[in-house]
Amino acid sequence: MCRNIKTLYNFEPPATEEEIYLSSLQFVRKLSGFTRPSKTNQIAFDRAVDKVSRAARELIDSLVTNAPPRDREVEAIKARARSAERFRSAAT
Repeated sequence: MCRNIKTLYNFEPPATEEEIYLSSLQFVRKLSGFTRPSKTNQIAFDRAVDKVSRAARELIDSLVTNAPPRDREVEAIKARARSAERFRSAAT
């Protein structure tokens, strides 16, 4: 469930609100154990996603680094290569 939570800090272009929301949604899903909450729990679930999103945005905006921003496309290529290697090794 949490495989969709990706590092969002220090990338060029910066993380979008949608990326932060989706990561927050995955985090709340993991904590609650719900992929889709019941109607009874929907308000609490949505409120938690909103609060986590705001906290994540605040964190990302307040972090400081001297490292140059990473390129999303380059990192995606590296991730695909790691995945291909991991699954290739498992098949042999």
